[in-house]
Amino acid sequence: MIAIIDYGMGNLRSVQKGFERVGCQALVTSDPQRILEADHVVLPGVGAFRDCIRNLEQGDFVEPILKVIAEGRPFLGICLGLQLLFSESEEFGLHQGLGVIPGRVVRFPEGMTEAGQKLPVPHMGWNQISFQKPSPLFAGVTDNSNVYFVHSYYVKPDDPSVVAATSSYGLEFCAAIQRDNLVATQFHPEKSQAIGLQMLKNFAEMKD
Repeated sequence: MIAIIDYGMGNLRSVQKGFERVGCQALVTSDPQRILEADHVVLPGVGAFRDCIRNLEQGDFVEPILKVIAEGRPFLGICLGLQLLFSESEEFGLHQGLGVIPGRVVRFPEGMTEAGQKLPVPHMGWNQISFQKPSPLFAGVTDNSNVYFVHSYYVKPDDPSVVAATSSYGLEFCAAIQRDNLVATQFHPEKSQAIGLQMLKNFAEMKD
C-alpha cells in the first residue's frame, strides 16, 4: 500500500491520480496508523513551511514519518515535502523541520538574472535536472530531462552526498535527494508528464 499523507496541505488528489495512471493504488489518509502500516509513504506539500510543520505535529504524523524512514521503507517527499525533511527553514522566520536530513531551507535571492533578464521568484515552470548520482527514482529517465517546479525556497544539505539531482535558476540548487530508501524532489513529478509518471512508477517499485 502507498499512503499519501493528508495533513491539510498539498495537491493530494493529483499525486494520487499520478500513481493511478501508472497502475499503482495509492491511499490518501489522515490516519497516522495507516501510515505506520503502509509499504510506501508519500509526503506532498504546498504552502508555508511553518504551517505544514505545525499541521504535521498537530496531526500526530511526526513520529510515524520518522519511524517509516528509520525502518528503511520507501519514502517520497514532494516539493515542500522535501523541505520539511530538513533541519530548519528561514521561511517567515526560522522554523525547525523534521531534522531527517541535516541542512537548511533558504530563499532564492532577489535580483537574480540570466542572459540579462531578471529572474522572478517564485521559480515556476519547466527546468532541466542534472543527475549527481544514481537513484532508483531515475530508472528509465534521461539525464537533463525537464520537470516542473513551483517554489521560492530551496534546500542546502550539509552533506552533498545526499544530492541526487541539481537544477539551475540563477544559481545551481538541489532538485532531488536520496539516502537509502528516502527520496525527495523539489519538483512535482505528478505535474511533470511522462517523465514524472516514470518516477512515480519507479518509487512504487522500490523495495525496503
